[in-house]
Amino acid sequence: MGNGDTRVRGLAARAGGWSARHRWAAVGIWVLFVVLAMGIGSAAGRVDVKESDQLKGETHTAAKIIEDAGIDEPASETVLIQAKDAGGKATDADFRAAVAAVMKAVEGTGKVTDVTSPYDTKTISKDGRSALVQFDMRGEADTAGDRVEPVLKAVEGVQKEHGSLRIEEIGGASMQKTFSDAFGDDFKKAELSAVPVALGILLIAFGALVAALLPVLLAVSAIMATMGLMGIVSHVMPMSDTANSVMLLVGLAVGVDYCLFYLRREREERQAGRDAGTALRIAAATSGRAIIVSGVTVCVAMAGMLFTGLAEFEAMGLASLMVVAVAMVGSVTVLPALLSLLGERVEKGKIPWLHPESRLRRKRAGNRESRFWTAVLKGVLAKPLLCVVVAAGALLAIAAPALGMKTQNLTLDQEFGDSLPIVQTYNRVNASFPGGSEPAEVVVKAADINAPEVTAALADFKARAISSGASRGPVEIKLHDAQNLAFVYVPLVGGSDFDKAGQSLDKLRDEVRPATLGKVEGVQAPITGQVAGSKDFNDQLTGAVVPVFAFVVIFAFVLMLLSFRSLTVAITSIVLNLLSVGAAYGILVAVFQHGWGASLVGAEGVGAIITWLPLFLFVILFGLSMDYHVFVVSRIREARLRGRTTRDAIQHGVVTTAGVVTSAAVIMVAVFAIFGTLSMQSMKQMGVGLAAAVLIDATIIRGVLLPAVMALLGERNWYLPKWLNRLPDLTHDESADAVAGPTAARDDEGERVRV
Repeated sequence: MGNGDTRVRGLAARAGGWSARHRWAAVGIWVLFVVLAMGIGSAAGRVDVKESDQLKGETHTAAKIIEDAGIDEPASETVLIQAKDAGGKATDADFRAAVAAVMKAVEGTGKVTDVTSPYDTKTISKDGRSALVQFDMRGEADTAGDRVEPVLKAVEGVQKEHGSLRIEEIGGASMQKTFSDAFGDDFKKAELSAVPVALGILLIAFGALVAALLPVLLAVSAIMATMGLMGIVSHVMPMSDTANSVMLLVGLAVGVDYCLFYLRREREERQAGRDAGTALRIAAATSGRAIIVSGVTVCVAMAGMLFTGLAEFEAMGLASLMVVAVAMVGSVTVLPALLSLLGERVEKGKIPWLHPESRLRRKRAGNRESRFWTAVLKGVLAKPLLCVVVAAGALLAIAAPALGMKTQNLTLDQEFGDSLPIVQTYNRVNASFPGGSEPAEVVVKAADINAPEVTAALADFKARAISSGASRGPVEIKLHDAQNLAFVYVPLVGGSDFDKAGQSLDKLRDEVRPATLGKVEGVQAPITGQVAGSKDFNDQLTGAVVPVFAFVVIFAFVLMLLSFRSLTVAITSIVLNLLSVGAAYGILVAVFQHGWGASLVGAEGVGAIITWLPLFLFVILFGLSMDYHVFVVSRIREARLRGRTTRDAIQHGVVTTAGVVTSAAVIMVAVFAIFGTLSMQSMKQMGVGLAAAVLIDATIIRGVLLPAVMALLGERNWYLPKWLNRLPDLTHDESADAVAGPTAARDDEGERVRV
């Protein structure tokens, strides 16, 4: 480096420099990319994950047998008819009239088939007060929820005519409609709330409308482009509504964060007296690099979901990976172009009480913003060992409940509590007919389903299912002669209690089936259903935990090692991230499983964590927490390269990033907290877990533990064994002075850039 000619290295610096010089081209390319992605994706359409590919194990085998046989299992519905008076019986004339009226009403809609009377199927409760009218919805089961409304109305009409009885409908289609309505309403509420909340916080952070709008617009454009890409990619790897929702959540979080990092650095340099061009070059070389390191790390973490073997997880992982990559590219290309175009106009739309006019007042405002963290850092650096012990001890204590984590697919009453009428119906059916609303389904495949030995084995299975104590009956057998299949429906003892129902399922799989159907050569009899699906899902996830954890941790470690050329930084990064994830797990278990403070978020009586959440949270949180870590450590390293001592560099790095980290964290916590207010418990759990983890990460981890650990390590923070010197060097001189230069600098193409 000499006489102001500085060769700026690094992909982010080169990308930012090119975009600033070719700003209209950069903006045009980005707009064209978004439009093309949306257009092609819309034309291609989205292919969703098939039910047969959702799970592995017996559930997958059963679904595959049904699919290969070409049987479209209809969505089954049930109408509960129950005497409100304890003395009422199913044999009463009024009760029989109600049953006949229900059967006539549902048949009259033209939407159902195979309507059965409880007097024929013996679906009358032991106390004689309740009976079930059962039928199937016409058409495909996947879309039955869209057609069930007239049937529900017909049942409501019969209820009005029989006030002494309780007449309520429940089943696959009606529950599908309930989930669809709740899921749609919840996410509509979240999506409508998230953007205004993020914009409001950015207005407070920047004090200017244009500066606040840029991150939101870029995040939204990244999300729109990714939605189009999902349609294209889905023809190779199917997607889903859940993957789309997760993509929206992650896209908004990282898109706003990355732009916030970039904008705050560019603004900081301008406030320090540099002209707009120099400030932009420095932001590109420093914050731009941090965004790339963070983005690649997040993408690697999201890729961990591809190792689960579960189609839904693979879809979520790929969708999240794509939106992070798109947001990262946009942040280091179109954002510098927009800033170059806007120049000082980025401060347009100033809010007087949030945007001090003079540079002196801005500096003072900046000092006031970091006064809290300056005071905290003073105490942390004075007694780093004590701070490490106290902070780490507190996080370990918070994480302790996670050791007893219980995961399962949530039942309808756990998912919605008593907030929906269908939940009360679900509970009444399970009370009168244990396991009846969620029976195990045995899919029996044979060379000849009507062969004497198969018929005998089916009868034996039916009898032993009850005699073994796994079921109280009635066990129903439905034959499909043309396909040589039989479906055996077994209500499980335990009903909606998945622990007890799981024990009943184990009896069927491990005792009853081997002693009956298992003795007939060539017969397949996988057992599926909601309880079986939950168990198989848990088993599959348990097997995926180690490879996913190993992949994410190892690759994140390698990326940090290459990006900072420090073994110590790489190790501490992983340990601190694991601490924040562990603490988030502990909070989840404490609130949703043990019920500590559950009333504050409306989560009473859940008693379990939804199966997919722990692994999902690990991947998401491990990726997102790298945002702050990379940003703060990059600033510390930058200060160290400029000649400060490690202790001073820590002080400078944490205090100068406090404002942007706080703003980014507040946005993330606010957006995630919105999900904590939704009606579905799975969404509440996701929102609370993510919000708690980000809050812990941005405060205790980055504000206390990170500086305390680095202060204790001193110069050992930058330790790299000699035998690792051969590793690729992905670092570069991040010094603002080096990037700016006293007069001018050259880019990597040899062009002189006036500074």
